[in-house]
Amino acid sequence: MAEAQQSARGQWPGQTVLDPWMATRRQFLASGPIGLGAIALACLSQAEGASPVASPMAPRPPHFPARARSVIFLFMAGGPSQLDLFDYKPKLQELHGQVIPPSFVENKRFAFIKKDATLLASPRKFSKRGESGAEMSELLPHLHAVGDELCIIRTMATDVFNHGPAKLFMNTGSPQFSGRPSMGSWITYGLGSESQELPGFVVLQSGPRGPRGGAALWSSGFLPTSFQGVPFRSTGEPILYLSSPSGINRARQEAFTRAVQDLNRLRFDHTADPEILTRIASYELAFRMQVSAPELMDLSDETDETLRLYGAEPGRVSFANNCLLARRLVERGVRFVQLYHTDWDHHGNKGTDLGEALEARCREVDQPCAALILDLKRRGLLDETLVIWGGEFGRTPQGEPRDFMGRDHHIEAFTMWLAGGGIRVGQTVGKTDEIGYYPVEDRIHVHDLQATILHLLGLDHTRLTFRFQGRDFRLTDVGGRVVEKLLA
Repeated sequence: MAEAQQSARGQWPGQTVLDPWMATRRQFLASGPIGLGAIALACLSQAEGASPVASPMAPRPPHFPARARSVIFLFMAGGPSQLDLFDYKPKLQELHGQVIPPSFVENKRFAFIKKDATLLASPRKFSKRGESGAEMSELLPHLHAVGDELCIIRTMATDVFNHGPAKLFMNTGSPQFSGRPSMGSWITYGLGSESQELPGFVVLQSGPRGPRGGAALWSSGFLPTSFQGVPFRSTGEPILYLSSPSGINRARQEAFTRAVQDLNRLRFDHTADPEILTRIASYELAFRMQVSAPELMDLSDETDETLRLYGAEPGRVSFANNCLLARRLVERGVRFVQLYHTDWDHHGNKGTDLGEALEARCREVDQPCAALILDLKRRGLLDETLVIWGGEFGRTPQGEPRDFMGRDHHIEAFTMWLAGGGIRVGQTVGKTDEIGYYPVEDRIHVHDLQATILHLLGLDHTRLTFRFQGRDFRLTDVGGRVVEKLLA
């Protein structure tokens, strides 16, 4: 287990490393002269005004050379309809209105529809563009224009068909609300962050409400809370109470912060409790963010051309603004940025139909997603930034008649796309059957995608582990494989 923990922290097996921020007091002192020497050194460093321990977010080397340095995950909460956006099925057009063959739905459970629901053809026009011949619907014209920069996966598969558990599964590797760490937490635990002025894991949200599952989707779970995602607000201060109280100048606040940190370090010297390191890092980061965060959120230094490219408007809450902020975050060394855009749950009620509602969601994300790819590329950041787009599952080939026509949840085959750091772009991976129900080539499970993401960051998903309640846990649970077809 020591070897696994060392590997997770960027150490090669066989190396001796004292990792006090993860040790208990007994483990810390049990290291004998090393532990006592570390305490003495910490006291000496403290007396000299230096920090006695490394920050939990300090950058750490990966297990092997990485292809990507940071991740932007564009999460479309609700489950976008792959059949109306990415996976055109002429046979579905022919069979529109017919009952699906029983062999397709044998032993199948659905969220809402019955097994005799009729097939629903997409009313959208599809076309192929670019050297890759990427096929998309008319609802995504901007994204289609950068299709050669994408790797489209048509055969994603998950295990759960309810929104909250499915979002958890995509983000934490488990469908249970059991305190598992999120992907961003695992990645910052393994690699730290290159930004010392901003959190290593930032969450941005747009839409009328937050995603089902809430804070559990970016929680650090049983990992130290240093690695938890930090949600930024879209207007005003990015984090509440970031500004100094009235009458407190920066020098006075700095003196207060140093005094609190000295007390926390003394406490850590006696307990080696990793949560004390979290407290120390949080105070220090909050102090630095009083300068860095307002500068980050101020889009006035962006050119008019850049704002038009994204469709961003300073001061407005929008997915476009969040995409531009995501670029600014990775530009400043933030390791993992996750954008949540909600209301992709198109069952057929008013406002959740495949007509105006789907069109509205696509208008909100199409231009900013394409702009993010173009902007990262022209700034030389795309090769080292992994961009991911998708939701927790897809939608059924059968229709769900309510006020309007919609589709039910579908876990067997749905579409996601990747771009940037280490991805073999200009290809479509996976093939579904004639009506888009099951994969017939290259099925890719959620754990496979997670293993591949970690691989691109230089992390072996089987070695990135943490012992909790007597068991070694990892993001991919007991499954997952690196999908070689996705790698450049």
